[in-house]
Amino acid sequence: MSFQAYLDNVEAKTGKSAAELKAIAIDKGLADDGGLAPGVKATAIVDWLKRDFDLGHGHAMSIVAYIKGKRN
Repeated sequence: MSFQAYLDNVEAKTGKSAAELKAIAIDKGLADDGGLAPGVKATAIVDWLKRDFDLGHGHAMSIVAYIKGKRN
């Protein structure tokens, strides 16, 4: 599955784009414009996405990668 397919599946499941999820993560203090907020580990974002959006680990990690700017 391509990275874009992961993002498309996340949007289909949550109703939110990767950019919208990043904005929510920023509002929650989990991220900033440069990536993860200082002191925040990927696990915190994965746990939030699993809890609030019922995402699986792989899909949550695709959002972490998007937030970090590794895949845009």
